Amino acid sequence: MKQIPIFPLLCIVLFFAGCQNDIEPTPSETSTPTSFVDELATATQSAPAVASTDTPVAPTPSPEADASQDSTVMESTPEVLEPTLTVTSVDVGIPAEKVQLLPVASGFERPTYLTHAFDDRLFVVEQAGRIEVIHEGGVLDEPFLDIQGRVRSDGLEQGLLSVAFHPNYVENGRFFVNYTDGEGTTVVAGYQVSIADPNRADPDSEQVLMRIAQPYQNHNGGQLQFGPDGYLYVGMGDGGSAGDPLNQGQDPSTLLGALLRIDVEDSGQYNIPLDNPFTCDDGLLGEIWAFGLRNPWRFSFDRLNGDLYIADVGQNLLEEINHQSSTSPGGENYGWNVLEGTRCFLQDGCDTSRYTNPIAEYEHQGGHCSVTGGYVYRGEEYSDLQGNYFYADYCSGVIWSLFHQPDGGWQSNEVLQSGLNISSFGEDAAGELYVLDHSEGVVYKLAPA
Repeated sequence: MKQIPIFPLLCIVLFFAGCQNDIEPTPSETSTPTSFVDELATATQSAPAVASTDTPVAPTPSPEADASQDSTVMESTPEVLEPTLTVTSVDVGIPAEKVQLLPVASGFERPTYLTHAFDDRLFVVEQAGRIEVIHEGGVLDEPFLDIQGRVRSDGLEQGLLSVAFHPNYVENGRFFVNYTDGEGTTVVAGYQVSIADPNRADPDSEQVLMRIAQPYQNHNGGQLQFGPDGYLYVGMGDGGSAGDPLNQGQDPSTLLGALLRIDVEDSGQYNIPLDNPFTCDDGLLGEIWAFGLRNPWRFSFDRLNGDLYIADVGQNLLEEINHQSSTSPGGENYGWNVLEGTRCFLQDGCDTSRYTNPIAEYEHQGGHCSVTGGYVYRGEEYSDLQGNYFYADYCSGVIWSLFHQPDGGWQSNEVLQSGLNISSFGEDAAGELYVLDHSEGVVYKLAPA
C-alpha cells in the first residue's frame, strides 16, 4: 500500500488540522461463498417503519483539476449539470404513490451499477469486470472498460461493483472503480479515458489508491461516489461471514464496516481531508467518515441539498435506510453489530443512545431479504416524483419511496412490486433515475405510473 503524506504539526496546532495514517491490510482469509443478497428470509409483506432523526456537515472545498494530466477530453465538451446546493430541512413536493419501470436497454451480464460522465451517456457496470455504454438508445459494441482479468467475481458479492467519474472528468478524463481482485481484496483504483476515443478507457492506466484485505467473501460494500465537497466516498462492509465475528463494525481502527472519505490525487495516491472526524485521534483511521455499518449496499447524495442516504443490509430481521444531513461533521456510528436497525442485536437491553438510528427500516417478510439503496429524484421530467428517495429490496423486487415531511418525519410508501432482482439504482446527468435487474440484465427508467 502506498504511504499517505503525514502532517503531524497540523494536529498539534489548535486542533484545526489533521494527521494521517498508513494502511496495513490484514491477511485475507477464504470462506464458502455467500449469496449476493446475504441471508434470505421469508414471511408476509410489511411496509417499512419510519423514524424521525436528523444527524448533524460543513461543506469542504472541492479538489482542483490537475492541469498536468493528458488532454483526455471529450471530443465535444458536454454540458456539466451540477445543481446549486440548497440546504433545506424538508422537500418541496409530495410523497410518491405509484411508479412504473420503462425498459431502456438489455443484454447486460449481472449489472451492478449505473451512472453518468456529465453528458448524455449511461455507464453500466457489469459484475464480471466490464463497463458498458448506453448512448442514443443503444449499447455500444465495445465496452468502455474491460478488466475481467483483474477481477474476481466467483463469490456472489464480489466483482466490479461501481464506478465514479471525477468531478472534473470533462477536463482530466479520470474515473475510479471498486473491485475485488484475485485474492478477494478490495481495490479502489483510478483510470484514464483514451485520448483517441471518448467511449474507451485505457485499461493500462490503472493507479491503485487502496487495497483493503477482506477476511471473507461477502460484505464487500463496493460503492464509490464523489460528494458535493469533491471528495471520494468509499462504502466498506464489515468483512463478511455473519454477525460480524471480528467486530469490525464497531472498530474505527479498521477500514471495514465504514464509509470512507478521501481526497484523490493525480499521482495515484490520496490524502485524508483535514476535517474528517478521526484525523487526529490516535489509533483511529483518518479515512473514516462514519462507521457501524454492516454492508452499505448503495449510498447517494441528494444533488439539491447535499444530504447523504445510506442503505445498509441487515442480518436476519431488518433492512435500514440511514440519513446524514449535509451539515454533519461526520463521525456517525450507525450501530452495527450492537444494533440491527433499531433493535439490539448482540444482547437484549443494549444502550442505544450513542448510535444514529435509521430513518426507515423494514422486516424480512413477504420475501424481503436485502435492501438496495437509491437516490432522491431531482430530475425535471416528472414533477410528481420530486423530493422522493427511492429504494428497493433485492429479493422481493418491491420499490418504496421515502419522503421528508414538513414536520420533520419521514413517510415511506410501497410504490411498485416489480418482481425484479434489483441490484442498483442509477442517476443520469439530468437527475433522472434508473433501475437495474441483476438477473435478467435489463436497465429500466423510473417514471410515475
